[in-house]
Amino acid sequence: MNNVFLYLQALVYIVAGINHFISPKTYLAIMPPYIPAHNLMVMLSGVAEVLLGIGLLFPATRSLSAWGIMVLLVAIFPANLYMATSDRFLDFPAWLRWGRLPLQGVLLWWAYKYT
Repeated sequence: MNNVFLYLQALVYIVAGINHFISPKTYLAIMPPYIPAHNLMVMLSGVAEVLLGIGLLFPATRSLSAWGIMVLLVAIFPANLYMATSDRFLDFPAWLRWGRLPLQGVLLWWAYKYT
């Protein structure tokens, strides 16, 4: 069963990373104004998610990839916080905007399991 969750996590990050290139506007919209080079950051985070997701699939890179995912989750937290607190996103239900914040903790724990 542990392998199912490992492969699921890898798939989540690979698909999310690819989505950065398919729907960049989604990610650009939640970038806090104080972060520079929004387009570059969205593309780099997409590449990172794909590579880290793939890295989870191989025992030799699994631990490093899991640590990388944890670093990435911390790095993208300001975007989730911005989405939760900015008036720009009031069209989204509050539970969705605020629910993303504790979800980061769950994702950190999930990645930590593979370190």
